[in-house]
Amino acid sequence: MTRLRIRHETTFRYEDQVLASYNEVRMRPMMADRQFVLTEQILVTPLTSQHSFLDYWGTRVSSLEILSPHNQLHVVAESLVELFPPTPPGDSISWDQLHDTHTHSMSLTELLGITPLTEPPGEVRKKAKAIAKKAGTPDEAAREISSWITSSMTYQFGVTQVHSTAADAWKEKKGVCQDITHLVLGALRTVGIPARYVSGYLHPNGDAGLGDTVVGESHAWVEWFTGSFTGHDPTNDQDIGDRHVIVGRGRDYKDVPPIRGIYDGPPTAEHVVKVELTLQG
Repeated sequence: MTRLRIRHETTFRYEDQVLASYNEVRMRPMMADRQFVLTEQILVTPLTSQHSFLDYWGTRVSSLEILSPHNQLHVVAESLVELFPPTPPGDSISWDQLHDTHTHSMSLTELLGITPLTEPPGEVRKKAKAIAKKAGTPDEAAREISSWITSSMTYQFGVTQVHSTAADAWKEKKGVCQDITHLVLGALRTVGIPARYVSGYLHPNGDAGLGDTVVGESHAWVEWFTGSFTGHDPTNDQDIGDRHVIVGRGRDYKDVPPIRGIYDGPPTAEHVVKVELTLQG
């Protein structure tokens, strides 16, 4: 069991006064079978009321409506989460069983759709199909496809942007966790394996001591269905463990951004994000 304290701070500074803004915040960890949220709070400046709900994909959302003029928006999400190792995945079902399963399940069928962000280049489609054709089971195919994409990409900041597509990242063979996850999702869906995008946090230092605070960032990985859902971190080419904290799930990044909204006012002058993770136990 691991206990993590998470602080996710986001600041938008504007060129002049904003008259009003409306935002959705997805920064609160999920309550799930392998993670338990002990404490949490979202602090917003300017002070405003918050309304909480679950979105279509089961992600916890806090909606903010700020109707007073302001020059900046400051959101701090703090939580303490208890994490347990995931249950080892069961045996994979066969290709025929997988087809029959998602044929009769709307929720799985939705996870087969290729989105603009996950549209895989022709080279990726071709390789994924070749791997799947030789693989004995869907799970075997998923793991080999993911490993191939991971080995083909170089993790590097600054090459892609938040709205970059899988094709953009593949062209450069460089990107971050979001890009690698989008590529894997597109490849898996191409061969008929339902898969979803997961957003959250990963404590980056397994050797950190109790009470040590490390600088982190939002992280992304995949969950594929081959009889049951398996969480896999393609950026690190490993199944998720007790340092991965789930915040949201969806088809791609657009379903789970940490914060999004609209406002009435001038352009954003600065957008600053800071994530800190502290091992508590």
